[in-house]
Amino acid sequence: MEYSMMTQFMMELVGTLVLVLFGDGVCACVTLNKSKGQNAGWIVITIAWGLAVCMGVLVAGPYTGAHLNPAVSVGLAVAGMFPWASVPYYIAAQMIGGVLGGLLVWLFYKNHYDATDDEAAKLGTFATAPAIRNYPMNLLSEVIATIALVFIIICFSTDGNSGNLTDVFGSLGNVGVGQLNVKIGLAALGPIPVTLLIIALGMSLGGTTGYAMNPARDLSPRIAHALVMKGNNDWGYSWVPVVGPMIGGAIAGFLGTLLPTL
Repeated sequence: MEYSMMTQFMMELVGTLVLVLFGDGVCACVTLNKSKGQNAGWIVITIAWGLAVCMGVLVAGPYTGAHLNPAVSVGLAVAGMFPWASVPYYIAAQMIGGVLGGLLVWLFYKNHYDATDDEAAKLGTFATAPAIRNYPMNLLSEVIATIALVFIIICFSTDGNSGNLTDVFGSLGNVGVGQLNVKIGLAALGPIPVTLLIIALGMSLGGTTGYAMNPARDLSPRIAHALVMKGNNDWGYSWVPVVGPMIGGAIAGFLGTLLPTL
């Protein structure tokens, strides 16, 4: 079913809000003073971020395909899998949703933010920061991680990873099997493959920059932080988790066009 652009806009916004609420929520849970989850560690963060993406996909997926990320929208458009005319609407929805998600995390953990003195730690619950500040290498990290993210998402749609029983048993349509139209392969698993992908990326490639891979996950909550909290917003670094993912998404989209079948 084709939904109106307003419906797609609103659901992409809500899906991104949910992603940031759960994703930045775990960062706040693990970081802030007097939280029951304080110091739970990187493994908890990476698993919860994967589940955050899963929740966002479950909300927005039926209406928009659940990009939830400007780099994904651009990458899919470059790959010819998404109309360029829709990209600005999706990006606007994603960025607004990210700001609102960040504001909800702040409201939910307000008492714990008040109990935490470390300004850098509080910013880290909204936005990413590099473990070692080296802008060229930080940018490269974000580019490579986003290429992996978007290219593998594109690979989910290749014939070998997605299909239905009509594709496999179409020749048996005269006995009814060809009318089942039952999904098989990755297509039958819904958001689970991308959930596992996000967890794997966090565990493998998240150690350098915190694996933003998504301007709506970083710049938008950083704006929320600037709106409601005092302290340095690290605007000097903020361009890295925007430019890096957008470059990576575009490269991944181009690589997607080279796949034998989409």
